[in-house]
Amino acid sequence: MVVVTVLGALAAISLVAGAHWYLWRRLVRDTTSPGGFARRLGTVAVVVLPLLSVGAVVSGRSGMPFWVQQTLAWPGFLWLAALLYLLLALLVGEAVRPLLRRLLERRADASAGADVTAGADVTAGAEVTAGAEVPADAVARTPVGAGPGTGPGAGPDTRPGTGISDGRPDAAEVSAPAVSPSSAPAASPAVASVPTPSRRLFVSRVVGGAAATAALATVGYGTYGVLRGPRVKRVTVPLAKLARGAHGFRIAVVSDIHLGPILGRAHTQRIVDTINSTQPDLIAVVGDLVDGSVKDLGPAAEPLAGLKARHGSFFVTGNHEYFSGADAWVDHVRELGLRPLENERVEIPGFDLAGVNDVAGESEGAGPDFAKALDDRDRTRASVLLAHQPVVIDDAVRYGVDLQLSGHTHGGQLWPGNLLAGLANPTVAGLERYGDTQLYVSRGAGAWGPPVRVGAPSDITLVELASRQA
Repeated sequence: MVVVTVLGALAAISLVAGAHWYLWRRLVRDTTSPGGFARRLGTVAVVVLPLLSVGAVVSGRSGMPFWVQQTLAWPGFLWLAALLYLLLALLVGEAVRPLLRRLLERRADASAGADVTAGADVTAGAEVTAGAEVPADAVARTPVGAGPGTGPGAGPDTRPGTGISDGRPDAAEVSAPAVSPSSAPAASPAVASVPTPSRRLFVSRVVGGAAATAALATVGYGTYGVLRGPRVKRVTVPLAKLARGAHGFRIAVVSDIHLGPILGRAHTQRIVDTINSTQPDLIAVVGDLVDGSVKDLGPAAEPLAGLKARHGSFFVTGNHEYFSGADAWVDHVRELGLRPLENERVEIPGFDLAGVNDVAGESEGAGPDFAKALDDRDRTRASVLLAHQPVVIDDAVRYGVDLQLSGHTHGGQLWPGNLLAGLANPTVAGLERYGDTQLYVSRGAGAWGPPVRVGAPSDITLVELASRQA
C-alpha cells in the first residue's frame, strides 16, 4: 500500500512538473530574449506559483494557522484554475501555430515575387540607358593604330611592358560600359524583411498572448460567477404518492457551500438572503458546508441562523465535514437552528423527510444507515431523502425512496471536469429517474479549491413537489 501511494505521488509530481515545463517553454522561453528581465521574471513565476498551490492544498489539511491558509489560498488555488486553461489554450495553439507560419510564408513569398518582377523592369531600363551612353560601333569607327597618341599634339603612347600604348581601348572597357550608381537596381526588400527566427518569435508571441488572454479571461469570469453568489433554479418534481395537501410544497435545496479561507461570512449571507427570497416551505442543506474547523469558520456560518422556512431547515453531512470535524459541526449547526438528520426521519405533512450521513463517515463508524432511516416507515407515503453523494441512489431505490436530493459533484465546476465527474457519479447535475426513484443533483452554491466555475454555474434549487392526486 505504501509503495502504491509513493508511486502515485511521484506520478503526480512528474505530471505537474511536466505541465509547468511545457508552460515555461511556450510562454517564457519561446517569447522572450535569453537573459532578459522578462525571461527571468517568467521563470521565477513558473517556479513560485506551483509552490503556492501546493501550500494552499496542504495548509488546510495540516491544520496550519487560519491566516496562513487565507494567505496561500487566493494565489495558490487561482493558479490551479489558470494552469488548467493555459494548458488547454496552448494545446489549441499547437494546431494554430503551423497554420499561422504557413500564412506568413505565403505572404512573404507573394511579396518577394512582386518585388522581383519590379526589379527586373528597373534593371532593363537601366541597361538601355547605359547602352545609349556608349555606342556599340564606337570601336569600329576608331582606325587601327589611331588613338590619343596618333593625333596632333598627342601624348606619348605606352604599351604594356614597354610603357608604349597603341591607343586601343582595353577589352574590359568596351564590354562593360559605365553605369552610374543611381541607375543600379535596388535590392528587393521582401527577401530579407522577415528572417525565419523573427517569424518564429512573432508566431510564438501571438499564440502565447492569445492563450494567456483566453485563459485569464475565463478564470476571471468564473471567479466573478462564484463571488456574486448562486442563482435560483426552479424544478417541479411530480410524486405519485404525494398527498394532495402537499401539492406545491417547496423545498429550497442548497449544497456544497464550502465555507473556508476564501468563501466566508459574506458568502453565507448572500446564500441566506437568496434562499429567504424564495419563501420556501422547507430548507435542505445537503452537505459540504465547510472546509475547516468550527474555531476558524464558526463566525462565517453564523448567518445560517437567519434562514426562514415554515417547516424548518435540515442538514446532512458531506464528505468535507469529516475532514473538518463532523461532530463539532453537527452540534454547531444545531445551535444555529438547523436540524441535523443523522440516519433519521421526520414526518412532514404529506410526505416523509429522511437524511443519511455521508459515505465518508464510514471511516469514523458513522456512515449512512438506510435501514435506520427508512426501514420501518409507511411506504404508502411519499418519501424524500437527503443524501450528499449521488452514488447512494441504488440504496435509495432499494428502500423505495421517491426523491433523493444530493450535491457533491459541483456539476463538474471547471470544464471539462464534468466529464470526469460523470465517470464517478450516476448523475452530474439535474433531475433523472432510476426505476421508481427520482434523483436531483444540485451544482452547489460554492466552490472547492479554486473559487472558479466554468460551464457549471452555482445554484440554489427550489424544488416544487407536485401531487398526481391533485
